[in-house]
Amino acid sequence: MLRAENLQFRRGEAVLFSHLDFTVHPGQRVAVAGRNGAGKSTLFHLLLGRLQADRGDLSIPEGWRIGYMEQEAEATDREALAYVIDGHAELRRIEDAIAATDSDETLARLHSDLEDAGGYEASARAASILSGLGFKPDDFTRPYAAFSGGWRIRLNLARALMTPCDLLLLDEPTNHLDLETIMWLERWLARFPGTVMMIAHDRAFLDACATHTLYLSTGSGKLYNGNFSACERQRAEHVLQQQAIQVKREAQAQHIQKFVDRFRAKASKAKQVQSRIKALERLQTSATLAFESPYRIAFQNPEKVSNPLFSMRDLQLGYGDQVVLEHVGQTVLPGARVGVLGANGAGKSTLLKALVGEIEPQAGELARGQHSDVGYFAQHQMETLNPEELALNLLQHARESWREQQCRDYLGRWGFDDGMITRPIATLSGGEKARLVLAMIALDKPALLVLDEPTNHLDLDMREALALALQDYTGAVIIVSHDRALLERSIDDFWVIARGALDVYSGDLNDYTAARAAEISDGPAQPAGSSRKVQRQERARQRASLKHLKDEVRRLERQLDTESAALRDLEVRLADTDTYQSMPASELDELLAEAGKRRARLETIEEAWLEASANLEQAAASP
Repeated sequence: MLRAENLQFRRGEAVLFSHLDFTVHPGQRVAVAGRNGAGKSTLFHLLLGRLQADRGDLSIPEGWRIGYMEQEAEATDREALAYVIDGHAELRRIEDAIAATDSDETLARLHSDLEDAGGYEASARAASILSGLGFKPDDFTRPYAAFSGGWRIRLNLARALMTPCDLLLLDEPTNHLDLETIMWLERWLARFPGTVMMIAHDRAFLDACATHTLYLSTGSGKLYNGNFSACERQRAEHVLQQQAIQVKREAQAQHIQKFVDRFRAKASKAKQVQSRIKALERLQTSATLAFESPYRIAFQNPEKVSNPLFSMRDLQLGYGDQVVLEHVGQTVLPGARVGVLGANGAGKSTLLKALVGEIEPQAGELARGQHSDVGYFAQHQMETLNPEELALNLLQHARESWREQQCRDYLGRWGFDDGMITRPIATLSGGEKARLVLAMIALDKPALLVLDEPTNHLDLDMREALALALQDYTGAVIIVSHDRALLERSIDDFWVIARGALDVYSGDLNDYTAARAAEISDGPAQPAGSSRKVQRQERARQRASLKHLKDEVRRLERQLDTESAALRDLEVRLADTDTYQSMPASELDELLAEAGKRRARLETIEEAWLEASANLEQAAASP
């Protein structure tokens, strides 16, 4: 077993660990939690031997192999598939030895070792991991350096998952993953036979994966049985036993009850109401811990709001000649709470960009009310911050009438101390920059908050504070997020984007995640068959039961998702001017031909889907 005994570690003047003790047994999946600066990543580096403790013991079983997800790696030209397989260092060592020897006897032994190491299945296994993490087959041969930062993180994660190990260390594996990919990772970890220690700020991910939680605080730590929510309940019980905080608990309970009452009044949304009440019941169990949070944030409520805020009629959205969404017809009313769901690349961010005016519709009508000011958060907005400016100066320029102390107090509620607000923004972490952007958005009293993955860099305390702030905010909210806990606490209605269309989802988040998990478990759909096979299938469908018809419609819908995603990737490349400037003419012709084939295949599948849907409706209507 892995054990820390009286572990002590100091970084400069800061004491991270003064008396850390814990024991992790083989096969446990441990969430490593704690506030920023508690030493979570430092603990990983101690386990890896990259840092040495000042005192105490940190013992790892002899012979244990450690796999680690690197946050940064050199921008190599190594192809993605080969880069992932490189995570299996023993396999690569054997391959190098085979290439270097001429001895038949040695070669025979090395090929036996290669088979034992899984060398003949390595490419298939690496491809499976890459596919699960959202990579397309065309990506497998692209060099690592050609991917953006978020996709490089995914490659680092894939490489760690490829590593044969007894202890797997994952530091923020869910950053830059969409909801479907996170669910795939949860299932992968559930099957992993070794020990896992994971750092993440995604509550739902930790609850789904962790069997134990190591909570680091004040130089020490405690290992709790159960996932993160179980840890919070146990910590809350302990705090209640130690502190007289009844007045604060009553105030928090009133806040929660007010939110519950608002949803209970919506009888037309029974399923969403019940789901939300359950989420709020869970929130009540951890309400005590919220008082320890360093954040006291709020979004200023709008003074004037148009009704409707936005109206979309037969909207077509895309880039250049590429169409991403068609026939979008939705209305955003005051106070709306909308979560936008869909696979990576389906068009969620495209919709948000249209709403905030970053792109113009290709066709249709997008009407904005007179009082429909938008507060927009997206990852690229952090890049627009002046790296040389100070956070304090940024706020003073935005609120010239405020005294300096008002500015300091306001930023303090968002977790910025005096040292942080008086140094260049370039020195702030990703989470601190995200908080700063949100703080500036909150000043302007927007009628609509449009949030595109707002929690990517936020810690768990800030995510809790954001959820509470959104509950108090009276304006409308539209969110794209893979954080299921935030969606459960903040959202009334869901829009789902798939196959180039937007539809209102009738179920709740649990229904959606269960359906998507089932689809992913089924694996990729098979190619459409010949016309004679389709005719045989049609005759079989006519004789089959209603259940069979439903299964057929679902199968074709999955196939549509797969083909649409593949076509969309091709069209994105074709819409990029760099493609025409840098790609050889022969490769460009192949790319255009492949896009044509994909369009034809998609039309065939759509026809089959329409036919199957009509048959299902007819069968369902029959007595």
